[in-house]
Amino acid sequence: MIATAGHVDHGKSTLVRALTGSEPDRLAEERRRGLSIELGYVWTTLPQVGEVAFVDVPGHERFLRTMLSGIGPVPAVLFVVAADDPWMPQAAEHLAALDALGVASGVVAVSRADLADPAPMVERARAEIAQTTLRDAPVVPVSGATGAGLGRLRTALEEVLAAVPAPPADADVRIWVDRHFHVRGSGTVVTGTLPAGTVTVGDRLATATGSVRVRALQALGEQRERVTGVARVALNVVPDDRAALTRESALVTPGRWHFTETVDVRLTGSRTPPERPLLHVGAAAVPVRLRGFDSAHARLTLERPVPMRVGDRAIVRDPGSRELWGVTVLDPAPPQLRRRGAAARRGRALVTASGTPHLTEELDRRGIASSQLLARLGVPVPDGSGTWLVGEQAAGLVAERMAQVVRSHETQHPLDPGMPLPALARALGLPAPELVAQLMPDTLGVVDGRITSNPRRAGLPDEVEPIVRELERELKDTPFAAPTADRLRELGATRQVRGVAARAGRLLDLGDGIVLLPDAAHLAASRLAELPQPFTTSQARQRLGTSRRVVLPLLAHLDRIGTTIRHPDDRRSVR
Repeated sequence: MIATAGHVDHGKSTLVRALTGSEPDRLAEERRRGLSIELGYVWTTLPQVGEVAFVDVPGHERFLRTMLSGIGPVPAVLFVVAADDPWMPQAAEHLAALDALGVASGVVAVSRADLADPAPMVERARAEIAQTTLRDAPVVPVSGATGAGLGRLRTALEEVLAAVPAPPADADVRIWVDRHFHVRGSGTVVTGTLPAGTVTVGDRLATATGSVRVRALQALGEQRERVTGVARVALNVVPDDRAALTRESALVTPGRWHFTETVDVRLTGSRTPPERPLLHVGAAAVPVRLRGFDSAHARLTLERPVPMRVGDRAIVRDPGSRELWGVTVLDPAPPQLRRRGAAARRGRALVTASGTPHLTEELDRRGIASSQLLARLGVPVPDGSGTWLVGEQAAGLVAERMAQVVRSHETQHPLDPGMPLPALARALGLPAPELVAQLMPDTLGVVDGRITSNPRRAGLPDEVEPIVRELERELKDTPFAAPTADRLRELGATRQVRGVAARAGRLLDLGDGIVLLPDAAHLAASRLAELPQPFTTSQARQRLGTSRRVVLPLLAHLDRIGTTIRHPDDRRSVR
């Protein structure tokens, strides 16, 4: 696929017509005025590369926005300048846009070579492209009227397109919609460029607000069941109730793209952009608010969400002066800037960003990141990486801080056996409790779901151990004669002490101040099994030699753990 670019009335559509035999100007107004107003699409077959679609863009200054929507998703360009005209403003503007987008594959055609000597413009064109990404593009004199040079132009296009790497067929789909209309009897139809990936009839594609189902698919004027990029496509879609589908919408693989309204970028240009420029990305033009971090880095706040990834190329344009700045997306999911000096620190952090998706680089900058978010940002994530990924430096800092927090907690709460995972995760600001175990240093351990600095210690805290030993002694011969509330108070067996002993497996805490030995449930089940089944609460109390105060919570505990079955008449049976 190839797009045209160049000044108005320099013969772009004429050359496309000569190359393809088809008329790229779709509107009667275009043919009447002799200039392109909307994007035109035609195609032909080139022997070395097969079917090639041409996106013919308008060259008039009033239609720059349409021109940018045409070249944005296309990998190669046919840049046209006329031999019988000087180097024109729109040629310079289009070349600046191509350079800002990083378009490096293309051919420069010096058109209307039948009307003037093309040599001066050939030299001028070579000088103009020398400082841009198109510096290696061949420059070919040609005449669309006489056909002179068309063979050489076709050969040059074939060589350029053959050198463009084929995009992966299994890539995530992102189609920028450049036309949106209704066809009677079919419904909604959209057109756009499929840069990579595959679209199949029946696929569901996501929008910023909902999704659409692909009812029918067309490419190069033919109905298809399946199309692989790069390709011009027309999709007959069925939107759901939430899909606000318009021109400049984007259709993407569900769950694989990050729709964002905030993006940190690197800018290339001669001066500082205005605060309220337009962002041209793909076929979309979105008003943004620009906040500069330094001379080369800024944050863009978009008027509406668009799907963006690390490394995307775009353009920022001043609608007033028409000046352009190149944009490289560094972070489509940036952190909030809350504290004084945060913008300056963010600018310094972005200086080292390469502008290409790289896992180690992203983790170094983010510290901790969801593997799903990284994948949506276009960062390669190895299979089996888990839910969360942590950078090496962040892992060390979290482990160090974790040890400090746990030791501080144990100092302040000596009777607690450690910190629960959720509480420790909150204290550390971690996004998920499971990261605690993942990042825990060797100096810490897990005991009964709690993090402690001494996981191998035996027994209980020094102040708890004698209390528990006395309770064990008193319950040894009368295992169901739970101490009274007064006796517990006398021993210092507070609720916290009882909880520590229960978590350590030294006591069975039934609640309401009832504590027994840890094997009391097993012993009670053995004795109750000797009763005629089912048995009453009174029979159970008598068999265990205890009071109603103890037997009721004990039986409720046996019910919960499945040792006994409670019948509708309130009698029970041992399983």
